[in-house]
Amino acid sequence: MNVRRHLIPTAAVTALGLAALTACSSDSADAGNTDKFDVVASFYPMQFLAEQIGGDHVTVTTLTEPGQEPHDLELSTKQTAELQEADAILYLKSLQPAVDEAVAQAGAKTKIDAASLTELEDHGSVEHDHGHEGEEHAEKPSEEEEHALDPHLWLDPVKYAEVAKGVGAAFEKADPDHAADYKKNTDALVGKLNDLDTQFEDGLRNTRTKVFFTNHAAFGYLAERYGLTQEAISGLDPESEPSPARIKELQEEAKADGVTTVFYETLVSDKTAKTLAKDAGLKTDVLDPLEGITDKSEGDDYFQVMESNLGALKTALGAK
Repeated sequence: MNVRRHLIPTAAVTALGLAALTACSSDSADAGNTDKFDVVASFYPMQFLAEQIGGDHVTVTTLTEPGQEPHDLELSTKQTAELQEADAILYLKSLQPAVDEAVAQAGAKTKIDAASLTELEDHGSVEHDHGHEGEEHAEKPSEEEEHALDPHLWLDPVKYAEVAKGVGAAFEKADPDHAADYKKNTDALVGKLNDLDTQFEDGLRNTRTKVFFTNHAAFGYLAERYGLTQEAISGLDPESEPSPARIKELQEEAKADGVTTVFYETLVSDKTAKTLAKDAGLKTDVLDPLEGITDKSEGDDYFQVMESNLGALKTALGAK
């Protein structure tokens, strides 16, 4: 297993009780103390996989509260205990350092690292060298961020499907009494993800421009999959501040590439994105990195929000 760098420092977060099978359910129980297969998921994309694949046979606890930026997670004593008692832990190594540390110490028999179920990629530095090499005040990204592997694999339906298959196989092995149902649910989920991939491929095949601006570099896999170019204001860290040189570069690129829209997110501040849009005469819209579902999300689950993202991209890119 590859060793991945910590991308973002942690910050405090309140504990979340056990989520039931669906996000809207109010039922809860302590992980490890139910008659079902108890899964602790690190944040929403992992929770969604566990719920979809596990079906009626699992209870799922999520460590990241809806509305909480997952990179900033720190664990409570209760959450650490839930990890110890769980039948399985589903997480994405390198996204949440506090979770990585706790999982390493947890005694759960089944630990599923989503990052090990597909190939992570280094999408490079957010700051490009377009004639700014000589600027004394240009801020370069740290070596850690510049060379970090991008963890945002769930925004590519194809990679997410690869992870789903691995999770399904792990569930089958850990809970063989329900293996047939896990396989059936996994196949159904992969089929829906394949359909979503087709929607994106068809919807983004013919566009006026291929360049889109985002608040932070979460959409590298999606851009690569569908022949687009992501230009992020910040890097992999959604809270990082762009340099003046980066802002100037984006303003110039917007004119050169016919960019119409600066996308921002629901879980982090939109101040920088809206300032850039105002200064460059651009529109703003939401492109959701799907790190959590809240009442501000453009949909109730992964598929609904991804379809909303597709609609926003088609509009911004001038799909024909």
